Amino acid sequence: MAAPLPHHSPPHHSPPHHSPPHHSPPRDRLPQENRFYAALRDGDWPRPERSWRLGDVGLSATALAELFESQLMSRHLDLHARRLQARGEAFYTIGSAGHEGNAAIARAFRATDPAFLHYRDAAFLIQRSRAVPGQTPLWDLLLSFAASADDPISGGRHKVLGSRALNVPPQTSTIASHLPKAVGAAYSLGLWRRLGGGGEWPADSVVLCSFGDASFNHSTAQGALNAAAWAAYQGTPMPLVMICEDNGIGISTSTPRGWIEAGMRARPGFHYLSCDGLDLLDTWRAAREAERIARTRKQPVFLHMRCVRLFGHAGSDAQQAYMTPQRIKADEARDPLLVSAGLLQRHGVLDTDAIAALYRSVGERVAHVAEEAIRRPRLATAEQVMASIVPPPRPGRRRPREEVVDATPAPMAKLLNQALQRLMASYPHLVMAGEDIGRKGGVYGVTQRLQAQFGPHRVIDTLLDEQSILGLGIGLSHNGLVPILEIQFLAYLHNAEDQLRGEAATLSFFSNGQYTNPMVVRIAGLGYQKGFGGHFHNDNAIAVLRDIPGLLVACPSNAADAVGLLQEAVRLADEEQRIVVLLEPIALYHHRDLLEEGDQRWCFADPGPEHRLPVGELGCWGEGHELAIVTYGNGVYLARQAAARLEAEGIAPRIVDLRWLTAIDHDAVYHRVVDCDQVLVVDECRRSGSISEELVTALVERGVESRRLHRLTAEDSFIPLGRAATVTLPSSEAIAERARHLVRSGCKEERAADEAAQGTLAGSDEA
Repeated sequence: MAAPLPHHSPPHHSPPHHSPPHHSPPRDRLPQENRFYAALRDGDWPRPERSWRLGDVGLSATALAELFESQLMSRHLDLHARRLQARGEAFYTIGSAGHEGNAAIARAFRATDPAFLHYRDAAFLIQRSRAVPGQTPLWDLLLSFAASADDPISGGRHKVLGSRALNVPPQTSTIASHLPKAVGAAYSLGLWRRLGGGGEWPADSVVLCSFGDASFNHSTAQGALNAAAWAAYQGTPMPLVMICEDNGIGISTSTPRGWIEAGMRARPGFHYLSCDGLDLLDTWRAAREAERIARTRKQPVFLHMRCVRLFGHAGSDAQQAYMTPQRIKADEARDPLLVSAGLLQRHGVLDTDAIAALYRSVGERVAHVAEEAIRRPRLATAEQVMASIVPPPRPGRRRPREEVVDATPAPMAKLLNQALQRLMASYPHLVMAGEDIGRKGGVYGVTQRLQAQFGPHRVIDTLLDEQSILGLGIGLSHNGLVPILEIQFLAYLHNAEDQLRGEAATLSFFSNGQYTNPMVVRIAGLGYQKGFGGHFHNDNAIAVLRDIPGLLVACPSNAADAVGLLQEAVRLADEEQRIVVLLEPIALYHHRDLLEEGDQRWCFADPGPEHRLPVGELGCWGEGHELAIVTYGNGVYLARQAAARLEAEGIAPRIVDLRWLTAIDHDAVYHRVVDCDQVLVVDECRRSGSISEELVTALVERGVESRRLHRLTAEDSFIPLGRAATVTLPSSEAIAERARHLVRSGCKEERAADEAAQGTLAGSDEA
C-alpha cells in the first residue's frame, strides 16, 4: 500500500487566484525525461551509497514524500523552462537538475534563517516555502522564468531565487560573490547581541550560503572562507553553514576527485561535514548536524554535498561538446529523483503507481501554471526597469545630541575624525570597519581614538582583504546595521569592486526594493602626494565607481565640505538606504596652507552636526564672468591657487566645486556657468572616461556653444614614483596658463566681432 501523499493545497502550488483544472501532461516529452519513465517501467531504481532507515535519521514517511514532491516540482520547472524557451516565452534555463537534494537541507533549518542561495537551489526554495503559510512557489518561479513584472521578488528583472517572506535575498550569477556577505551576515548576529538586540533576523539564527565546486576555486570564495575561519578560530561567534554543492564539473573543467574535501576537512575554524546529495536521508542527516553545530556552538560548518549536474549548464549548453557519451550516461544514471523514488518504494512510502501519478500530477500543475504565468505583463519601459535601482526610504534612526563643537580651524583629517565621533555617538547602529582603523587610527589618523571610545565591536580592524571588508559591510547592512567601511587606498578597491557593482548596488534592483544594503564607503585616493607610493597610492581611476547604477560618489575639496558630505552620506544610508562612496583626497588630509607656508587658509572651522551637503549641491567661489572653472577635489585647491595669480593680472575666475561626482545636477552647473565667456573643466582623473566628458556633453546639450568649453585633465597614464609624480596631472600653473590663454582668446574674438560689426555699420553708412 502506498502511504498518503504529502499535503499540496492549491495556494501552495498554483496561481493565487484559483486552483488549476485537470491539464494533460505535455505530449512533447523531453529526452531528459526518458530515463525516469524507463525506471518507472522497469522498476530499476539506483540505490544510495548508504542504507539509512527513516528512524536512524529521524525522518517520517510523510516528510520523505514531501521532500520528493519538492524535488519533482523543481525538476518539472527545469523541464518546462526548456519548452517555454523554445516558444520564446522563457528566458533563463540554468536549472537545478541533479541538485534537488538540497530540499532536505531546507527542511533542516528554520524559515527565518537567512539563506544566500546558489542558482541551482530551486528545490530548497520550494521546500522552505512549505514552512510559511500562503506561499505559491510554482507561480512565483514561473513568473520569474517568464520575466513577468508580477514576479514577486525581482519584478521581472531577472530569474532569481529569492523571497522576502522566506528570508532568501536574491542572487544572480553567484560565482562566489555572495560568500563574503554571508560571512558579514553571520557576524552581524553576534554584533546585535552586543548592541542589546535588534536586526532583521532572530538572534539565534544561522546564516546559510550555497555555491558550486567550481566557485570554490574563486578568490572571493577563498577569501570568505578564510575570513570566517579566521574569526571563528579566535572565538568570534560565526553561526554560518557554507554548502558546497559538488557536482564535479565547472562546465568543461572537472573538479579533481577529493579536491573539495582535501581543502576543507582540516581547515582551522571550520567543522567539515559531507553527505551524498543524491540521498535525501543522508543529506537530511548531515544537514541536521550542521544546523545543530552552527546554532548551538555559533561556529561555521562546511557542508560538502556531493551531487550531479544534469542537462548541461543551461538550456543553450551542448555538453556533448566537452563530455563523453559515457560520462553523460553515467551522470544520468545518478539522477537524485531516481534515488529518491527508490527510497520511497523500499521504505514502503509510495509504490510505483503512486510515484508515477505524483510525477504526472506535478508536471500537469507546472504546465497549467506556466500558461497562466506567460500571460502576465512584462516590463515595457525604461522607467519600469529602473524603478528599483534607488531603494525606498525608511525612518531614520539618528538620536540627536547636544554637541559642543570645536570651532578651531583645522585640516580635513581632523574634522573628519570629529564628524565620525559625532556620528558614532548619534547612530547606535553605526559600525566602522577597515584595515588598521582601530588601534592605529588609520594610515592618516582619520579614525584615531574612535575604537577606544566605541569599542572594537563597533570600530573593527579587519583582515587585509578588500573583498571581505566590503562583504562584511553588505552582510551587516542586510541585518539592519549601517556600516562605514574604509578602503585604505583607491587602488586597493579594484580587486574587490565587484562587491559594489555585482552585489551591493544590484540588490535593490533585483529584489524590487524589498532588500537593501545601505552603507558608506570611505576611500582614500587621488594623486598629488609629492611622489610617495607611486600608482598604488596615487590612483586617479574612478570611472568604475561612476559606472555603477544607483551608487553615489562624493569628493570633498576642503575640511568643512568633508564634514557636510560625510554627514549627508550617513543620512542617505540610514534614511534612504543608499550606497555612498566618499572619495577623500589624501593630499588634502593634513594640508593647512593655500598660498604660502603658515597662511592656514586651507583650515576650516567644524560646521557642526547639522551641516549636510545634499546630492548635487554645488560649491561656488568668485563671481567673475570671463571664465568659469568647474572642478572637484584637489582641482578646487589648485584652481584657488591659480585664481590668486590671475586676480593679480586682472582676471577674476569663477570656481564651481562639483562635490558630488555622480547624480550631478547638470541644470545647476549650467546656470552657474552660462553667463561666463569661457568654461574650463579641470579634471584630475584620466582624460578618457572622465567626468569632464560628461560635463562638456551636458553643457552642449543645454545649448552652450562648444567653442566656449574646454578641458584640462590628467593624462591617460599611471602615476610614477618620485619627482615625476605630478607631471601627468593638472597643476596650478597649468590652470593659470590655460585660463590666461582662454581669456585672451576670448578678448581677441570679441574685438574681431566688434570690428566686423563696425565695418558692416560703416559700409551701411557709406551706402
